Formats: sequence, structure tokens, C-alpha cells
Amino acid sequence: MYVAYSLLMFCVFVVVSPYFVYQVIRYQKYVGSLRQRLGYLPISFNIDGEESIWIHAVSVGEALTVRALVTDLRASYPRLRLYLSTTTIAGHQVARKSVPHVDGVFYFPFDWTFIVRRTLGIVKPRVFVMMETEIWPNLLRECAERGVQTVLVNGRISARSFPRYKWVRPFFRRVLQHIDRFCMQSEESARRIIELGADAGRVTVTGSLKFDSLPMPTIAHGKPRERVLRYFPIGASRPVVIAGSTVKGEEPAILRAFARVKLTTPHALLIVAPRQPKRYSDVERLSKEAGFTTVRRSNLPIDVEPKADVVVLDTLGELAQLYQLATTVFVGGSLVDHGGHNILEPAVFGRPILFGPFMHNFTEIAETFLSNGAAMQVASDRELEEAVLALVTDPVRRARLGAAAKALVEANRGAKDKTLRVFADLLPSRSIGGVVRPFRVVH
Repeated sequence: MYVAYSLLMFCVFVVVSPYFVYQVIRYQKYVGSLRQRLGYLPISFNIDGEESIWIHAVSVGEALTVRALVTDLRASYPRLRLYLSTTTIAGHQVARKSVPHVDGVFYFPFDWTFIVRRTLGIVKPRVFVMMETEIWPNLLRECAERGVQTVLVNGRISARSFPRYKWVRPFFRRVLQHIDRFCMQSEESARRIIELGADAGRVTVTGSLKFDSLPMPTIAHGKPRERVLRYFPIGASRPVVIAGSTVKGEEPAILRAFARVKLTTPHALLIVAPRQPKRYSDVERLSKEAGFTTVRRSNLPIDVEPKADVVVLDTLGELAQLYQLATTVFVGGSLVDHGGHNILEPAVFGRPILFGPFMHNFTEIAETFLSNGAAMQVASDRELEEAVLALVTDPVRRARLGAAAKALVEANRGAKDKTLRVFADLLPSRSIGGVVRPFRVVH
């Protein structure tokens, strides 16, 4: 079965390789990451051959969630190096910028045995940590053969992906036997992973780490410590609509909704944060074609209020802090069939949240927010227009939604402590020998 899986991976690689070749030639993407994806890390990466904890976070959201764990893991296991891998380029950039206390960040290797062996030989993990549902059969089998402990953290099996996993359940059951512990976000995800073949004795419901990874705003000497806020010194009376993590097909509806807002509040500001960096130019063009004065965040002067109607957020890792400026928030990837994005980041600041009908990647969280009156769901472009206008003009409704959202975040914190207890059972700190070496960072 593993041979068939590897052959399938090879066939997929052959099919998609023309796309990657085009990206390399046209945009110079993936050039710098290819060696690491093939298992060739810099010789300085782990020059002393020390053992480590290896955490894998596929992209931006998972990399930011890791922040809930790294400080405590560093404190609990000071004799182990702490490494973080990502799959996407955006995730890699955010990990290097926003995840402190790790010794190195690198690109996840292709899941072929000869490549993962090369990576494992350099990283030398005592434990391999997968964020959410990053399950790679060849790597897990190789970890089992080397005695490397493996943990699935913040695990979830969505209603949409569950039937697909069931099609390959005989193989998937074998793969799951190589995972030592499962920390699942919800009872439903726990039930699904057990039905797919996980040992029930290894499964723990810890809740979502996303609640614990949310940073709170900090003030130093009367000014916000987050530098990005200095580019948005917004007056208290100016409404700010933020559309976060938008995908293709959503911006036209957002711009129409904002046009209606401008009829009642001409000084309103819209901040649009496209999910994919390659779409920055397209979103800027759409905004200008809609008749709005538009500027990119990277072109804003510091400590000067933006004069434009629309700001396109063309930077990484800044959206979460900007949510605290919002009068109302639309979380993208949900108005078209994309699966939705994280609604917790605006919730921590008590902002009223809107999202569309497609939230299958965040089903449990979305349902919890809706059932507690902490968010609004719209079914169409037209409903989005009505909802945005209603929230901008109704401060009482905004306050009620925002307060419920913030209260829900505070009530659901605690997954970090439960997850760390699983680590303590799996890898007691007293079992880690060796000499404590000075902290260093290698990228």
C-alpha cells in the first residue's frame, strides 16, 4: 500500500509540475525552497546533531496557532532544539516573522521515503508534531521505525473531508497506527478519527488551540506596540470595514457593499486583505474600477491617517492586529465555496463578524458563534450588502455581537494546557538528558 501511495504521489507530482515550472519561470517562486523540500537543509541548521522537537504547520493559520505552544515547549524541554516547518511560502514568511523562540524554520520535505530520511537525519526529532490534519504516511512510518514520538495537535476532521478519508480507510487505519497521540479540537472530530482507525485510548479532546494563540493588544508609553497600527491612526468617528482573507469572486460583492456604506458615511474606510499575495494587483484594480481611491498598505506613510477610500493589505502577518480597528468585519473564503477562514482573530477584539455560507473548514467554531449570537452568517452577495450597511449604522447591534464574540473566546481558552499535559505524558521533561546549550536562532 505504501508503494502504491508513493507511486500516486509521483503521478500527482508529474501532473502538477508544469504549473510549478511556470511559477518558477514567471514569478521566481519555489526556487529558494526546492532544496529544503528535497531534504537538503543548510549544513549549519543542526551542526551539532542535537535532538529536537519538530513542529509542522502547513500555512499561515497553522503557523500562527503554533505560538500558543512554543514558549511553553521551550521552557519544558530546554535541552531539545525546536524546529518549525511549513509547506507554503506565505506560511514560511509568517513563521520566521511571527513565531518566536524556535531554532530554525524550514520547508516541509516531499513525502517520499528517501527524502524524509534525509530530513530526519538532520533535524533528529525526539517528537514530531503535526498541526491540524497534516498526515503524511511515509514520514510517519519512518518516524515509527526510528522511535520518534508523533503527536497530532489541534486535530480536526471536517464533515467534507471525512467521506474522502473513508474511501481509503484500510490504508488510513495503518497510517494512524503510527501516531502516538491525537489532540482533537472537538468531540465530533475525535469520533471521526476513531472511526477512521485511530486507537481510542490515544485520542484526547483538547479544544481548539486557536483560542489560546490569539494575542491581545499591548500599549507602551501611550502608543500601540504593534507597528502596523501606526499606519492607521484612524479617527474615532470614521467607520472601518475590514474584509479579511478574501478569495477570488468575493471582492466585487464587498466593494458593492462598501459603495452602499459610502452613501451614508462618505468618510468610511475599507481595508481588503486578499488571502493570496499574487492577487494584490487584481484587487487593487477591481477597487479602482469601482471608482474608489485606492492605495496599498506598503505605500502608506507612517503616523498619517489614510486618505484613500480603500487600502489593499499587501503585507503578511498584519491582518490580525488590524482587526481591532474595525467597525465591522467580513471574514473571507466563505462567500464562495472555499471553506472559510479563522473568525477568532476579530473576535478577540470584540468586533462584529460576518461570514458567508461556506464555512466547512471551520464548522464547529462557526456553529458555536452562531448559536451564541456572536456572529452573523449571510447567504448571498445581496445579504452581505444589507448586513454590512446594517452593522455600520447600528452601534447597539455591533456592541451586542462584539461582546458575545469576545466572551466566547475567553470562555474557550484552555486547549494549550490540555495539549501540554499530553506532551508531558508522552515526553516527560526529566527524561531529556544532555547539556543545556545557549539559545540560538537559525533560519
